Amino acid sequence: MQVHRITSEEDLTAALAIRRTVFVLGQNVPADLENDAHDRTDATHYLARTADGQPCGTARWRPTEQGVKLERFAVLADYRNQQVGAALLAAVLRDVRAAHPGALVYLNAQLPAVRFYERHGFVKAGEQFTEAGIEHYQMTAPQ
Repeated sequence: MQVHRITSEEDLTAALAIRRTVFVLGQNVPADLENDAHDRTDATHYLARTADGQPCGTARWRPTEQGVKLERFAVLADYRNQQVGAALLAAVLRDVRAAHPGALVYLNAQLPAVRFYERHGFVKAGEQFTEAGIEHYQMTAPQ
């Protein structure tokens, strides 16, 4: 498996297609909520590919007033529980910490993903909330 920062329109298109499959088609998130201006302005995107080059996961991060927000982690169903999410998270955290040392790193985790992030050192920050019709917890990364 390979994870790399997206630098081409072709890879961004593949990442957005994964997000559409996972969020819009799979979780019924409205397309206008899933796609936003950050995709083409201030977000840094990543794409995971299988050993044979098949796009299978994506993520992004962006600076905010609170710190750095990790977002849009999505792995296609056929590739879940195969360390794709862990590889994406490791690549994103490596780059975020290099670019923004000492910044608060946080994300909004869907309930089924909370344990995944906890295994990687994240902790819940605050109460459960609803976003796009899905229950979440805000979580922060270890410093």
